[in-house]
Formats: sequence, C-alpha cells, structure tokens
Amino acid sequence: MGNQIRTTILLAVLTVIIMAIGRVLGGTGGMVIALLFAGAMNFFSYWYSDKIVLKKYKAREVDKSQAPELYDVVAELTGRAGLPMPRLCVIPQQAPNAFATGRNPDHAVVAVTEGLLRYMNRQELSGVIAHELGHVKNRDILIGSIAATLAGAIMLIANFARWAAIFGGFSGDDGDEGGGFLGLLAMSIVAPIAAVLVQAAISRSREYLADSTSANITGNPEGLASALEKLDAYTKQIPIQADASTAHMFTANPVSGRSMMQLFSTHPPIADRVSRLLGGIRTTDTGRKEPGKDGIAQAERIWDQLR
Repeated sequence: MGNQIRTTILLAVLTVIIMAIGRVLGGTGGMVIALLFAGAMNFFSYWYSDKIVLKKYKAREVDKSQAPELYDVVAELTGRAGLPMPRLCVIPQQAPNAFATGRNPDHAVVAVTEGLLRYMNRQELSGVIAHELGHVKNRDILIGSIAATLAGAIMLIANFARWAAIFGGFSGDDGDEGGGFLGLLAMSIVAPIAAVLVQAAISRSREYLADSTSANITGNPEGLASALEKLDAYTKQIPIQADASTAHMFTANPVSGRSMMQLFSTHPPIADRVSRLLGGIRTTDTGRKEPGKDGIAQAERIWDQLR
C-alpha cells in the first residue's frame, strides 16, 4: 500500500508540472487550462495509452502460428502466475528488450523486440517474460503507461514553451500573467528534467519487485540474471529507437549511459539487479532451482517495502 501511495503522489507531481508550465505560459488562466488538460490526459491515458505506446514502436500483434516459442513461453508462465493470457506483439527492432502495457491484467499486452527472440535462449526469454508478467501481476502496467503519456505531454509543452521564449510569444510582464522570457526558458529546461526524475522514482522500486516476481514465477533467478547481463551488453552495441518518455517501460533501460546519466536512469543498475536476483539460490530435491534462504528473505523484504 505504501508504494501505491508513493506512486500516486509521483503521478500527481507530473500533473503539477503540467500545471506549472501552464502558469508560466498563461498565468492563472493558463494553469486552469493545464489542469483540465492534465485531467483529460489521465482519462485518455487510461483507455488509450497502451495503443499509443504500441503504435510508437510499430509493434505488430502475433499469434501462436507466427511466434510459436514466444506463445508457448507466455502461456506456460501465465498459467504459473495465475494470469489471463495477454496479447503478444513483436517490435521490429534488433536491440533485445521488452515491455508490458495495458490498463489491467485482462487487457494486458506483452511486447518484445525481434532482437529479444533472436539473442535470448529459452531460459533467458522466460526470465524476461516473467519479469513483464510481474509488472502485470503487480498492476504496474497502467501506472507506467500513464506516466509515459504525461511525461510525453510535458516534454511536448516544454518544447513549445522554449520556442515561445525564443520568439517572444509570451511577454508575461504581469506577475499573474505568465513568467516572461526567463520563466519560459527556465521552465522549458527544468520541466523535462523533473518529468524524467519522477519517472525514475516511479520505475526503480517497481523493477526490483518485478525481478523478484519473475524469480518466483520461473523458479529460476539465473534466467533473468543472465538475460539482464545480455540486455546490458547489447544495449551498448545495438541502439534502440526509444525516447525518454517511455524508457521506464522496458525490461532494461534502452538508453545506455554513464556517470551523470545514471541520475536520470529509470532503472536500477543491472549489476544491482543481478546481485539481488542471485542473493541466494538453492536446488530442490527434484532439481528445480529456487531462490535460496537469503534470496527469499531479500525478496520478502523488497515486497514488504514496496506493497
């Protein structure tokens, strides 16, 4: 429950950022318009954000005849997780990655890149798919989609504000009628950065929870750990066409970066995620690998902190 409250607060912060941009652009009237716009965006996001994201990445829906291995893996894992079968989509990009979207488990979509199907073995593919099903099971998918839509709107409006400042479209001399040139320029720079930081705050804790859920669904933390290491390596070699507003939705950050870029990363470091996954592994009498005592305790601590 604590994590749900924090997430609600962070989504509210994204709404406030939109209102702040409206205030700078048009004073009190602009703020009211921005509030109405944010409300409309939230309503629109609930019903259509999944379609927007899938269209952005040119994802095509596939069935069992078109992607038999993917279908079989997802069907097996949804059975274990007690989830309905989601729609499946393939993204025409060679960089391996995946994301889940939709407003609830009954309307979920799992999208994978062509590269994920090409470069992952079945154990690794299962780990990634189980991670995305973890987002579905933990009801992260709607939050991620709404955050992507709101952040995209912020970046679009901020870009408009920057051009307005450059060309003097809004003078705003009165304190209640906008922020003037400097206010517009500052907001056009600060707002997108703030939006990315809020997305990172929403996403990071939920990635750990989805990793833990993946290990519990598959009973094999090593599969996702190996996949994450591959994803990290391939991201540096094969660029993926992804933008900042949707980066948080992917299994691994699709934009590689070092040093200061880590501050804006929507995902925890891969090394930390792998370390948590492999915090302890034991093999049962039947040969099935499961999180060991330390790993289970760590997963339970994460779950208690995040729910």
